[in-house]
Amino acid sequence: MATGIQARRATGDRPCPPAPSLVGVLGRALGGGLVMAVALGAGTAVGPVLADALGFTGFLASLVPAALVSAVAVPLVVFALRRRGTSLRDIGFGGPGASLRALLVGAGVTAGAAALVLGAGTAAGLLSWSRPELPELAGFLVTNGVVALLLEALPEETTLRGHTWTALRGRFGGTVSALGTTAVFLVVPGLSTVVEAGVAPLVGGDARPVGLAPGGQHPVDYLILLTVFGLMLVTARTAVRHAPLCTGIGAHLAFLTVNRVVFEGDERGAGWSVHLSSPDVELLVPVYLLVAMAGFAVWRRVGSRSARRDSLEPVTQ
Repeated sequence: MATGIQARRATGDRPCPPAPSLVGVLGRALGGGLVMAVALGAGTAVGPVLADALGFTGFLASLVPAALVSAVAVPLVVFALRRRGTSLRDIGFGGPGASLRALLVGAGVTAGAAALVLGAGTAAGLLSWSRPELPELAGFLVTNGVVALLLEALPEETTLRGHTWTALRGRFGGTVSALGTTAVFLVVPGLSTVVEAGVAPLVGGDARPVGLAPGGQHPVDYLILLTVFGLMLVTARTAVRHAPLCTGIGAHLAFLTVNRVVFEGDERGAGWSVHLSSPDVELLVPVYLLVAMAGFAVWRRVGSRSARRDSLEPVTQ
């Protein structure tokens, strides 16, 4: 009688690879959050000191800490992936064409959801808009986009919806992986303030207070918004088949841009600002995030149906 291995060889079957260990999966998942927290805390501590030493102001002063965050986070993820014999493509990046298309899908769906919800709020008299200063607005969109990409969108998506999500997805289903990735996401801001508080005195900088939320924001409100935002980004990350992580990057950039123009336009010099009828109008933000989640879910379903239909079509010579 043939052994089990011989039988598999005879039939052409191959043994399934063993499932990754729970400890290993959780370690890699938490490692993604730790990398992001260290990068964010160190970058925001060292960046201002370095920018000041170089005499930078304005955009360049903001660019330095942002670049440092990406320069720490992305190479650490690449190093971790190479140790396992994988690459950035294995966590959701792709070629230039696929990446650009995915980026545009993420930005387009998120911006469309924001336009729909904020437009309805405007029609209801909840928001009133100033006249846009187009040159100033265009300049803000470029400079804010570069800083937001390097400080938040690229490193956070690479470490969390990339490295952490992929680690969890290797053992768990989509729901558990989404909740686990979002839970790690919630820990990052608070842990980064601890890192910043430890690094800043070493370089002669000033650290922000240690806490769960950035200064001036209510911790509970911030964590609720971060939860909805994190789930939206996971939904975006799963919406397309090719370069899916870039969909999350596009969604991330669109979210940051919309919110900074709408709710912080005056203080950021965005060239366009909005007056809110009451502070409660900010609840429109989680509403448009939920609409964006629905949009990404529909996009994924339509894409899956199209892929199945294409696979069933006969090949013609």
